Formats: sequence, C-alpha cells, structure tokens
Amino acid sequence: MADHETPGVSLGAPLTDPAEEAARIEAGRLLFAKECRFVAGTATLDRLPPVELPEVAFSGRSNVGKSSLINALTGRNSLARASNTPGRTQQINFFDLGRRLMLVDLPGYGFAQAPKSHVAEWNALVNAYLKGRAVLRRTYVLVDSRHGLKDNDLEIMTMLDKAAVIYQVILTKADKIKASALQTVCDEVAAAIIRRPAAHPEIIPTSAESGLGIAALRATLTTLALSVPQPETKP
Repeated sequence: MADHETPGVSLGAPLTDPAEEAARIEAGRLLFAKECRFVAGTATLDRLPPVELPEVAFSGRSNVGKSSLINALTGRNSLARASNTPGRTQQINFFDLGRRLMLVDLPGYGFAQAPKSHVAEWNALVNAYLKGRAVLRRTYVLVDSRHGLKDNDLEIMTMLDKAAVIYQVILTKADKIKASALQTVCDEVAAAIIRRPAAHPEIIPTSAESGLGIAALRATLTTLALSVPQPETKP
C-alpha cells in the first residue's frame, strides 16, 4: 500500500537526507511484506506467549481502529478482527511479523457495552502487561482524528509516564476530516504531550483506508525491530 501525504499537515520532523528517508521506507516495506501470523490471544497474564521477539503494542479507545491499522500495516484484510461493535477485542492478541517483531493488539478502553467487572478486568490486564513486559519496545496510543484526546487517553498516558514506558500517538481515520482540522488536532496533541516524560514527540496521522502514514509507521516499526539483537534460529 502506498503512503500518502496530506497537504498542510506536519507529520513530524523529516529526515534531512532524502536517501536515508527512502531507505527507511524501503526497509519498512520489506519487513511488512514478510509473513505475519496470529500467535496467541489471552485474557490472563499467565498465558502470555514466551518472550522471544521485540514487541510493539497498539492501544486506544474502543473502535478507534487498532485492528484496521494492523491489517493495513501488514497488507492483510482479516489478520486482526475489526468490528464496529465497541469492546469486541477482549483479550491481548499477538501477531508474529516474520520472526522479527511481535505486533500486540490490546483490548480497547473507554467502552460502555460490557459489565463494569469485565471492563475492570480488561483494564487491569492491559495495565499489567504494559508495565511488566520487558521486551515491549514502544506502545502506540491510537487517537481518533475526529475526536482528539479524551480523558481515557490521558489516563493511559499518565500510567505509561509513571511506568517509564515509551509511547507515541497515532492519529487514526485522518482521511475523515479536512487537512486544516487534522493540523489542529496534531497541534493540540503536541501541546498535550510536550511535558510528558515518556511521550515520543512525533505524531503520526494515519488512515487504514487511504494509506496515509502507513509507510512512515512501517519504517518506524522496522527501526524498533532492528534496534535489539535477534533471537538465534534453532536448527
């Protein structure tokens, strides 16, 4: 899927060397062309898969587009189950990308169509995973471009700040609003995270439908995958 730019919207500080930028994009394309397979889904910490690969986690409010974004990144329409029903993803799902990187789809937060006891259990599961997973390289906090930051988003950011877990904001569904409105949301998010100790400063607007930001995000994820030693392959 080709990446698309939105006129008038800043996607973060660009690299000064176009050749280096092109190399990053190509490395991302090659990694995400590899096989990506579902490994495990769990609603309890004792059933987490073994620690073998660097992991990146995708979090966000219910129906923000986590599953759609994972599908767009991997070029597969049904790898992660997407639904218009908030709260459908009720467990942590792990996807192995070419034995190089584990993509982790976390249960959505902020939904109301479930018993409060279940919501509390899912939230506790997510918080425990985010705080205690040693191979977690980065958490992506997905925010709907049409709505901006909500209290639930700020709460999880505060938890990640306290746990010293690096996180980065991804704006989803960026094709659903005008470029000027998208720039306003980017500016508002940037102002909200500027003094947060664990927040990565770059904000990436994306669209699973148009391809906006997908190549840039693939490149960033590839850098994270390559920044740690790879496990030895058993004969």
